Amino acid sequence: MPIPAPTLYPPFNIIRLSHAVFGVRDLAASRAFYVNTLGLQVTDEDDRHIFLRAMEERGHHSLVLVKSDESNIRALCFKVYDEGELDKAEAWFKAQGHRTDWVERPYQGRTLRTHDCFGMPIELYFQMDRLPPIHQHYALYHGVKPLRIDHFNCFATDVDKAVAFYGQMGFRVTEYTEDEESGKLWAAWTHRKGGVHDIAFTSGTGPRLHHTAFWVPTPLNIIDLCDLMATTGYVGNIERGPGRHGISNAFFLYVLDPDGHRIEIYCSDYQTVDPDLEPIKWDLKDPQRQTLWGAPAPRSWFEHGSTFQNIMPDAAVLTASPIIAP
Repeated sequence: MPIPAPTLYPPFNIIRLSHAVFGVRDLAASRAFYVNTLGLQVTDEDDRHIFLRAMEERGHHSLVLVKSDESNIRALCFKVYDEGELDKAEAWFKAQGHRTDWVERPYQGRTLRTHDCFGMPIELYFQMDRLPPIHQHYALYHGVKPLRIDHFNCFATDVDKAVAFYGQMGFRVTEYTEDEESGKLWAAWTHRKGGVHDIAFTSGTGPRLHHTAFWVPTPLNIIDLCDLMATTGYVGNIERGPGRHGISNAFFLYVLDPDGHRIEIYCSDYQTVDPDLEPIKWDLKDPQRQTLWGAPAPRSWFEHGSTFQNIMPDAAVLTASPIIAP
């Protein structure tokens, strides 16, 4: 199926992904993982919340951990260009028949909560408290040395529907996987900030969050993290990699946090700033699509995901399957 033409002048202007809000059952265990192992920086915490940022980020947080009875995802959040874009977004989502609410969020200005075409909760804001830069405070660098949040990847029941919906909001497709038999999309990578993706969609039971990715300086940081996790009780949390993706060309590692939320550590993709850049097509059965070196992903990578709070997932409409490791 042809990729829809990009909407270059969307009804409101999202500039990038911003942060995710995770429900976690044990704050202390999550803190040990994200702070002591991955190396994110705590910007505030209490007995129910931990706010975290990476080393290059000036905003107050790019990940929020909320103590919860269940492991879940509370919201995926995006930053808009200015305050007026929030009102445009509210009008657009209402016109689509979506519920909208203005919600209070710590360290943020006005925040619009709504949902996408699958019911997945998303939040939009413009203003977040700024913190002093720490990217040259090298004594703080530890773990995998995360620099910034990079993208979300979500299981979607219908990737063509996801691309059409997010395309109306100005998300442009950079690469995609097509099932040759049906002509339908199996996965798509879409962006606003000029990288390979801010949010990607993979065919599967959804909506669920497949993973959240953080950018690191070099592939060697990923090797260091593998050594660290293997010798500090987290060897079982290493799910896939290290490796190099065919799609995006990025070096990667997938790990699971104590609640099973999947985190990708990611670097070495490419810029996609030009608005007329043509997306790259991959066949679903191409073994180099998943990993340039040809190694297929484990079954868990296609089946395991984090559910959104109070959202019941549905089965995917596409039954085609990629190559799966035995």
